[in-house]
Amino acid sequence: MSRPALLALCACVLVAQGMVAAVNLLVPQLAASALRPSPGQLLWAVDAYVIVFAALLIPAGALGDRYGRKGALLAGLALFAAGGALSALAPDPAALIAGRGLCGAGAALIMPATMSVLVHLSPPERRGRALATWTLAAGLGGLAGNVGGGLAGEFLTWRALFWAVVPLGALLAAAVAVLVPRTPARPDASVDPAGALLLAGALLAVVYGIIEGPSYGWTSGRALAAFGAGAGLLAVFTAYGLRAARPLLDPRIFASRRLRAGTLGIGAAFFGLFALFFLNSQYLQYAKGFSPALTGLAIVPLTVGMAVVPRLGARLQERTGPRLPVGAGLGLIGAGLLLVSTADAGTPYAVYALYLLVLSVGTGLCAPSLTLTVVAELPPHQAGLGSGLNTAAREIGAALGVAVAGTVLASRFHGNPADPAQAGAFTDAMGTALRTVAVVLLLAAVAAVAGYRDRRASAQRN
Repeated sequence: MSRPALLALCACVLVAQGMVAAVNLLVPQLAASALRPSPGQLLWAVDAYVIVFAALLIPAGALGDRYGRKGALLAGLALFAAGGALSALAPDPAALIAGRGLCGAGAALIMPATMSVLVHLSPPERRGRALATWTLAAGLGGLAGNVGGGLAGEFLTWRALFWAVVPLGALLAAAVAVLVPRTPARPDASVDPAGALLLAGALLAVVYGIIEGPSYGWTSGRALAAFGAGAGLLAVFTAYGLRAARPLLDPRIFASRRLRAGTLGIGAAFFGLFALFFLNSQYLQYAKGFSPALTGLAIVPLTVGMAVVPRLGARLQERTGPRLPVGAGLGLIGAGLLLVSTADAGTPYAVYALYLLVLSVGTGLCAPSLTLTVVAELPPHQAGLGSGLNTAAREIGAALGVAVAGTVLASRFHGNPADPAQAGAFTDAMGTALRTVAVVLLLAAVAAVAGYRDRRASAQRN
């Protein structure tokens, strides 16, 4: 694969992933805008993107396998730009939410298409390093979103952020059209509309429950109904997949210990990372008194490990297998969260930045091995499906991380976080939330590492 094509694909990933985080820093501006959104509408303006994104990823990956990944990528960029324009022009909260959802649908086509093109065009011996670059772009997207959202909140307006999506989408589409070669479509690849609807409905219900749980209570009728609907639809999807001749996602693929381990590990890593993103912006603005722009820039230390370490992680995986980089990386993410949990209003920023660096090294170390695991455990003709599963695990982990961190924070702190006199109570509650997230992540890490048991040893025992 040529370097210009790789850069074009990674730029698409960075922009799509960046919009997951960018809006978080504009919440105060949106709340005070002429749209006058209610608290519920404000929540949906933030979360509509990630809900649609997560729910459509696997069906979108299958569509790319069947009809062509380059075409799916171009269609995704067009939807992404259209969603940005609709959001920027929104006369009311409903239109803003619809625009965010349309952007999410575009991102659902973009992410699996970019990864499956990379997998198809990279020779096996370089596939790990190519996926490390893709992983770096996805990680930097979250950071770019924080920086871009902070700068927009400080110097521009929330509409300017959405308007920026339109020329970006057009520019990326032109680059993809010229630089990225077509990969063979597979007319025999299964799209399975019934399976796609069941799976999208199940994921939508579960993510809806995760997001609404903190607002209405985990035992509220709304949250329980969402989780019940998600579980029911997932059970129907599983039964359907076991009986269908050509299902969208054959449940039997999860008989692979490594696929289960990789999916769990990806979800756990982003569970921790996005819990940090959610709490970081509040800590720096409320406890440290940073402006929105400075808050976005203050998370830049996370780029260091993500920029340098993924290639090291890929080389380590090639030499030792995935178990070491996965275990060490997830362990460092957990350690970084525990370190950040000790921060208070008096913690020097330089010390806080070191804590972020520990977390970033862990993310860069484990992400390439986890990504490659999910892709490698599926046959090449299902590359789009594998990349959709990979990114769905990321987004569901991200949504759950925000939900858990937000729930613990809300249960421990009931004051006004903008009041300097309450900074100590706020940071105490934040520390409890981060420690909770870290414990869950480390338990998931133990389970994921156990799934990488050496195949040769297993074969000998059998």
